[in-house]
Amino acid sequence: MRRTTSVLLSLSALLAASALTVPTAVAAPRADGPAAAPAGWEAVDATALARITGEKDARRAPLAAGDTAAAAAEPELLAVQSARNDRFVATEKNYAEPNTGLQRARSTEFGGSWESYAFEWDEATGTYALRSLANNRYVAVEKNYTGSAQNVLRARSTSVGGWERFVLYYNETLDRWALQSTLNGLFVAMENGYTGSLQYALRARSTEVTGSWEEFALYDIGA
Repeated sequence: MRRTTSVLLSLSALLAASALTVPTAVAAPRADGPAAAPAGWEAVDATALARITGEKDARRAPLAAGDTAAAAAEPELLAVQSARNDRFVATEKNYAEPNTGLQRARSTEFGGSWESYAFEWDEATGTYALRSLANNRYVAVEKNYTGSAQNVLRARSTSVGGWERFVLYYNETLDRWALQSTLNGLFVAMENGYTGSLQYALRARSTEVTGSWEEFALYDIGA
């Protein structure tokens, strides 16, 4: 696995949270979406995301060539780390139904496709779809689930609709990211207090970004 230095966490901090260093983090600006951006947060579009990764020299060709138009068209390949427990989000593709593809912040290190996502930008809606590289399915919000599983995130869709769309926010002061579902207008949180198979599950259930439960680090894993 390729080893590079992250600009979002220091090397020492990252090694304390993971046995494997992940690539360079990214940052960016823009504000539109299903609701006003939370105070201190800005919505991120694909051009800004690609430009910043290019400036950090985190990607290989063709993005390193400086072609921002081409960069915006390419999905960003990213790993997602919870700020709450310092674990990487993984797709539980071996879980049985109804939780196949459940998203959980459970990996202590970045291991490969299980923790890899393509962030695919849609200009018309100003939103992202997250495609898991573990099973090539899009992440959806299960708003019809009930109880503790309501609004969990699952990589289970073969196409993209309202269930699979998110606004991506960045907080420059915190160097952290947040995801807001356009399906219910709620922010994605990591359920650190859950137990059993739903422990560390991601759910779109918060009305605002209240702290580390809704905050994440993103790392560029592009080839």
